[in-house]
Amino acid sequence: MEMSSEIYDCIVIGAGIQGSAGQKQFVLPHSRGSSHGQTRVIRKTYEEDFYVQMMQESYELWAQLEREAGNGEGFSHLKATMQRHKIPTVFLEKQEFSQHIPNVNLTDGNGALIDTHAGVLYADRALRAVQVNKIWLQTSLLKAPFTLSREYGHFLVKINVCYWKEKIPGTYSVGQRFPCFIEMESKEGEYDIYGLPSNEYPGLMKVSDRRDTEPDERDKQTDRGDIDILVRYVTRCLPGLVPVPAVVESCMYMVTPDRNFVLDSHSTYGNTIIGAGFSGHGLKFGPIIGKLLSQLAMGQVPSYDLSPFRIQRFMPDRHFESKSIQ
Repeated sequence: MEMSSEIYDCIVIGAGIQGSAGQKQFVLPHSRGSSHGQTRVIRKTYEEDFYVQMMQESYELWAQLEREAGNGEGFSHLKATMQRHKIPTVFLEKQEFSQHIPNVNLTDGNGALIDTHAGVLYADRALRAVQVNKIWLQTSLLKAPFTLSREYGHFLVKINVCYWKEKIPGTYSVGQRFPCFIEMESKEGEYDIYGLPSNEYPGLMKVSDRRDTEPDERDKQTDRGDIDILVRYVTRCLPGLVPVPAVVESCMYMVTPDRNFVLDSHSTYGNTIIGAGFSGHGLKFGPIIGKLLSQLAMGQVPSYDLSPFRIQRFMPDRHFESKSIQ
């Protein structure tokens, strides 16, 4: 990369949703990162208090962007956290759930926690709106790759994003107010399974899970084990879908060991601010993360306690000499 003699107050490396939430110039979206594609789930249902608190403001900032752009144990913890923060929720037993949301077969003994504020974020539109409207921070963009060192313990996940055809068009559509969902601890596999109503591809519903991978192996994998898991899940739980994926797309993102983000200054080069490791659930936090990273970059006090997101949590016994990148 050619070196520049220009001086900037702040440089943003990376132009996905998090980087774009704090930068001025932009590049066109691509299909190799974590922000591409049309939709993501937006929700306040988290076990951790700090995410719920952050999502309160994130909803407000998404609404601001919309106006300016014109466009098991874990389950118990989720429920308790929602109640503690007075987030409007409804709990439905299996029979009640079937009355309100047909064409879904819950596992015997399971219920559903409904986040009445949850919905769908249009990821590609959101990314364009953030880049075009430049509403959160005036900076310049440096086009360069950036990767956390393996010593921080991160790993990469590949998702085969599968879309399944409705047997009767509209059964699982946004128009029918079919909800986004996350199935925790499903019978079929190790990881949670999530779904969004048919919308981005008319007549096709998005249902997917995840799989660990290496970045160089993304396009070489032939194992369809994760898709087989989804086929079994769709057959059992979503009888209104044809149990063969009509469209399969792949995306990849970085996951930290505790599934929490990294929002911190570099351990050695303190004037380098890192936002990474969004672990597959970061896009909904885009507005507030952009705000927090800009506060760190400009030497301001962050709006939230960032201790859950410090890099040092992965290396508590290590100490680093502080330097600056000139």
